[in-house]
Parts: sequence; structure tokens; C-alpha cells
Amino acid sequence: MARPSMRILSKYLLRQHVAPLAFALGGLTAFLMIQQIAKQFGSLVGKGLPWSVIFEVFVLSIPFIVAMTLPMAVLVAVLHTFTHLGADNEITAMKAGGVSLARMVAPVLGGAALVTLVSLVWNDQVLPRTNHRLAMLQRDITRKKPSFSLKEQVINEVVSGQFFLRAARIDPATNRLRDVTIYDLGDAPERRRIIVADSGQMAYTPRGTDLYLTLLDGEIQEVKRTEPGQFNRTFFRTNRIKVANISDTLTRTQADPYRGDRELSICELAQQVRVAKRDEARVHVEMRAAVAADLRRLAGLPVPPVPQDSESNSQPGLVCRMWGGLIAWLAPREAEAAQGPPPPPTRPIVTPGAGLGEDVSARGDRQRAATYAVEVHKKLAIAGACFAFALLGIPLALRFPRGGAGLVIGTSVTVFAIYYIGLIAGEDLGDRLIVSPFLAMWIPNLLFVLLGLAGLWVMRREGGGGRAGDWSDVRDTLLGWLRRRRA
Repeated sequence: MARPSMRILSKYLLRQHVAPLAFALGGLTAFLMIQQIAKQFGSLVGKGLPWSVIFEVFVLSIPFIVAMTLPMAVLVAVLHTFTHLGADNEITAMKAGGVSLARMVAPVLGGAALVTLVSLVWNDQVLPRTNHRLAMLQRDITRKKPSFSLKEQVINEVVSGQFFLRAARIDPATNRLRDVTIYDLGDAPERRRIIVADSGQMAYTPRGTDLYLTLLDGEIQEVKRTEPGQFNRTFFRTNRIKVANISDTLTRTQADPYRGDRELSICELAQQVRVAKRDEARVHVEMRAAVAADLRRLAGLPVPPVPQDSESNSQPGLVCRMWGGLIAWLAPREAEAAQGPPPPPTRPIVTPGAGLGEDVSARGDRQRAATYAVEVHKKLAIAGACFAFALLGIPLALRFPRGGAGLVIGTSVTVFAIYYIGLIAGEDLGDRLIVSPFLAMWIPNLLFVLLGLAGLWVMRREGGGGRAGDWSDVRDTLLGWLRRRRA
């Protein structure tokens, strides 16, 4: 077949994947988004937040969902496209025209590689930024205290652990209270106060940061720890109480230098890995120096000075510097306070001997390095899953071209479950130093790549098309494999 015909075929195969990929990505993202809304909507509405803030929370959750659903969408698109081509005998027509299996597979794997690169950039740049903004917003929402949403006949915690209020009746329109009881533990354990009033009125200060309670016709019951035998009762006609730092308004944080591991790019995570490894190496050097110093003291020899740390191994590599410069030019981050280099560790005047504390510190540094390394490989592995799923889906769809929707749904659900269970388990094992970060994150990908390569090899031996099997053939194949294993 002429070369222009090959280009036309490649474009045709790739074009057939576009609509299923977009539909699967949109459908899976919408499904997981609905789950996210169902889980968080009640708590967000209960905070009395503006609808724009609630909408922003869910919008900032979309990049994380897309990072998970993009590999799923690739698998669904590959399975749907090749089963559709097989059911319409287009695969048979391509074989009759002299198109080899490798020629059919090459453009699809090339497209999967391109999607993998897009996913990598998404996971490395878009996801950390939105995760950081979402984390700041969630912390701001947590600090918001909807004081006017007090419940009747319930002891409401106005200030955590310090100020509690109960009212028999609350009028939300006028903020009037009836039969009020206040438990003031702000000075506990030195003094405890209970305030009882016939009625009261709530009001915020103009800035909305403080709450004023105007109580009418009541009494204050007070007990001091220094005078346990004395009980004080003070009657009042009007008593005004100020409760500071109570706000029903959402105060937005503009910048926060702290970032968790899921709020860092790959190069920033690699930098944290280098810092943790440097700290671990420093602990080991100090342990050896302490042992040597103790032995020299016992022998009456002079103790040499403790070697200084080397900062050279904590600098970012050339690739990260170039990539960081490109990203800063294309998509600069919001300005944040400059962070100077960390100060060198303070040297103790008396050097202690090596003991359990140093070993625990070294293990903590090693575990910290592993946690960041696991996050690096997780970003890479999730992006690589796009290629692995495409490689796995092609031979499955070619082997069972008449599987239809049953094959697409059944295979997709099975592969997704295996992959994400492996990903979660691997992350836990990697964080606990049981498995290396690379193996912890890449074993599911390597497994599916090997299965895909084996499937393509079998299809090549069978002539590139296999039998026109349907969903029942999948069952028969699995049962036959189980019988051979038992035999």
C-alpha cells in the first residue's frame, strides 16, 4: 500500500478514537463529580457559604478527578473503537488490503503516548496548583463559624471548649433568644461561670468579627477554684457579653507558603527527596562522629571537629532547572513570600553519644524521602497508565471483536479496580518503606504492559485478527485457562 494511504489510515484510526475518548472522559468525570457533590454538598451548605464559593470548591476538584479518569477514558475508547471496527469487518478489510497488525497498532499507541505526555503535564503543573488552592479554601471554610445557625434546645459550642450556649427558643429573623443558659469555661479551671437569663439578643459588630449577647433578667453563678467553699450569685437586669473572634464571614487566604506533597510539582518533590536524604546522611555522619569521639576520649586522644554538611547534593538538577524556567515563563505562579535557604543545624556544645534517638531521626528522614519519592512516581505512573491501558485494550478488542458493550464495561471495570487497588496498596507499602517507591507505583503498569505485549504476540501468531469472538468467548477462554491450571 502506498505511503499516502498509510497516512490516511492512521488519521482514520485516530479520528475513530476522538469521540469515544471525549465521551468516556466526560461521562466518567461527571459520574465521579456527582459522587463528590453528594459527599460534600450538605456540609458546605450547612456552613452558610455563598454559592460562588461552593461552586469554586467543586471546580477546583475537577483537575484531580480528570487525572484519575483520563487513563480510564483511554481504555474505554480503545476497547470501543476496536470492537466497533471488528464488528463492522473493517479489521478484516484492512488485513485483506495488506495492513499488518503492527501498522494498525502504531498510530493508536502513538496517540496514547501523546495523551500520556498531556497527562504528565497535567499531573505535574495543573494538579498541584489547584490542589493548593483547594487546600487553602478548605482551611478557610473550616475556620468559618456560622454562629447564627444555633439550634434550639441544644447546647451549642460557640467557642471551642470555652463558650457554650443553650436557648429554648431562637428567632432567626430578629436573633431574639428565650430561656438562655450560657456555660463560660474561658477561665477554667480557675473559674467556672453559668449565666442564666430570661431572654437575650444576638448581634455582630460592624466588621462581623465579634458577637455581642445582650441578656435580660438573669443571674450569674460562679465558683472559683481558690475558694471552693464559696458560691457566688449575681443578679442582673441587663448583662452584655462580648464573644471575640466569632465570624460568620469567609476570610480568604491570599497566599500560603506551606504545600503538602500533593501540592508540589515533580521537581519540587525531587528537591524534597534530596533534602530528606541529605538530612539522613547528616544523621549517619553525626552518629559515626559521636562513636569515634567517644572512643578517642576513652583513649585520651584529641577529638576532631564534627565535619560540616555539604549543600551541593540538595540543588535541583539541570532538567528541573530548565523545565522550571519554561513553566515559569508559560504559566507563572502567584507571587509568594521568598523562602531563604534553611539555616544550618545547630551544633550542640556537648556532643552526645550515638543512640536510639539518632536512629529514629534517620529513619524519619528516610521515610520522609520515601513519601515524596512515592508521590513523584505516582504522578509518572498515572500518566503512564494511559499508554499501558491502550496497549492492553488493543489485543483484547481484536481477540473479541463482537464483545460489544459487555466487553467494554466488564473489562474496564475489572482493569480499573485492579489498577487503583494496586495503586493505593503500593502507595501505602512505599510510604512504610516495605517496597521501593518505583516498584510500589509501577507494578500495575508493568503488569498491564506485559499482558498487552503478550496479547499482541498471540494475535500476531494467529494472523493479526484472531477469531471473531463475542462476550461468551471471554468466559470460555477464562474457563479453559482455569481448567489447564488445575490439570
